This record gives sequence, C-alpha cells and structure tokens, in this order.
Amino acid sequence: MPNYPQYHYPDIGIAGEDLVAQWLQSKGWVILHRRWRYRQGEIDIIAQYDGQQRTRGHADAGKFGEEFSASPLPFSASSSSGILAFVEVKTRSRQNWDAGGRNAITKHKQTKLWKTALMFLAKYPEKADYPCRFDVAIVYCEHMPQRLATDAISQEVMATSSVGKNLLMLQEYIPAAFDS
Repeated sequence: MPNYPQYHYPDIGIAGEDLVAQWLQSKGWVILHRRWRYRQGEIDIIAQYDGQQRTRGHADAGKFGEEFSASPLPFSASSSSGILAFVEVKTRSRQNWDAGGRNAITKHKQTKLWKTALMFLAKYPEKADYPCRFDVAIVYCEHMPQRLATDAISQEVMATSSVGKNLLMLQEYIPAAFDS
C-alpha cells in the first residue's frame, strides 16, 4: 500500500472541486452532480442555474473555442429560462507546467467531456431542453507551512479554503470556455 502524505494529490483535487461547488452555490447555482461518470468520461461538476446569470465573466471566456468545433448541444452563454453548466475543475500549484490546468484541456479532453455531457442529457432527458455550456474553474493550491499568509490572497481570488496546510484559491472561473 502506498504511503501517501496526509493530504495527497487526489484529496487536493477533490478539495478544489468542493471549493468551486461551494462558490457556485453561493452564486445561486444548484449542484446536480459531482464527479458524474459514464464509461470512460467524467464531469467534475454539473450545475443548474434558473435565474439571471450573476457570475462575473472573464476576458478569456471562449478561449478554448478556437480548438473545439461547434457541437449539437444547445450551448449558450445565458438564458432567461436557466442554464446547465458542465464544469471542469483544474487544481494546480502556482508554478505548474500546464498553465494552471488550461493546457490539460486538450481537444481530446474536450471531446470526452462533450460525449459525457451527451450521455448525461440522454440519461436525464428532462434537462435536455436547457441551454448548456462547458465552464472551466482554475484553482491554485499553495502550501502554507506555519500560518495562513494573508498576503498570498490577492484581490483577484474569488473564493478560498484550506486543506491541512494547503490554501486553495479559486483564481479564475471561465464560463462557456469551449464556445467559439
């Protein structure tokens, strides 16, 4: 059996998802599913919003759209009747190799997410009429050895939590990240 440290990688990833789910709920979203799986795909968070969109936008919204072609899903940035968001959460340290997880969302990963979302809509046909989108949440994790360093939290951080001696910060939330 591996001898993992007290807070190892999978725990930090789940804690990052917890932080994003709590933040979405604070913005009026209802979390329908966490880590929803179908065959070889998984969606970290599936959330529904039934009112005016209140989450703030981001300058890079649609950034991933250049790599992802249009799909038959009813993608929309906003809707008066509500919206369904398939959220991919990437939890990384600040000095990581893949741009905070953005580089891990390849065209292949987007296709897997899209197929998994189709399976979700097939399993829950009552949700098929909702406009849908793919959002990306970037969570940074920093080791805080002695005490919580308040200077590590910038004004741009949307939410924070801690796991053991790690500080988690929701740094970016990119709505409709795959839209073109």
